[in-house]
Amino acid sequence: MLELFPHSKLAKRGPVLRIYAIEHTEPPLFEREFPLGVEPGVILNAAREFAHHDCTCEVDTVWDLWQFDDDGWKLKPAAVTLACFGPEFEHDPPDHLRIEFGNDARFLPMPGIQGGLRMGQSNLRSLLHLVGELERGLGLERRQLWSESGANFAEVLSQAITALHVN
Repeated sequence: MLELFPHSKLAKRGPVLRIYAIEHTEPPLFEREFPLGVEPGVILNAAREFAHHDCTCEVDTVWDLWQFDDDGWKLKPAAVTLACFGPEFEHDPPDHLRIEFGNDARFLPMPGIQGGLRMGQSNLRSLLHLVGELERGLGLERRQLWSESGANFAEVLSQAITALHVN
């Protein structure tokens, strides 16, 4: 997953690796920031020592998405967390790999903001492209897209598209 992820070309800082044992309420066993442009293999080698059934490895990184601010739309780094869970690590829902993309509004049309529909579509295309790459590259058995609120993201997206009368 780390090798397939499209890391930001605009980032100001490198990725951070954190290793947790047993559950997230425990302090990290290991934490290290890597330089910009680090090869995924370097991060994987650092994590390998902690590859136990009751541990999780998380990499906080960024990828480039369209974001709106006072100056209009700009391609900027957006935070994500890539996680790989050992089978005995306590977490919910029980999955093996997870990407936390943050606020789902980045992938939804933004009515009332000029270019909001087009930029939301562009970000959503990036998300779906990544999911497709991960399915092909990792041979995933199943995938689930859900929103930060816990709602089914497919339903949230469908409602947003219906409200805008977009096909």
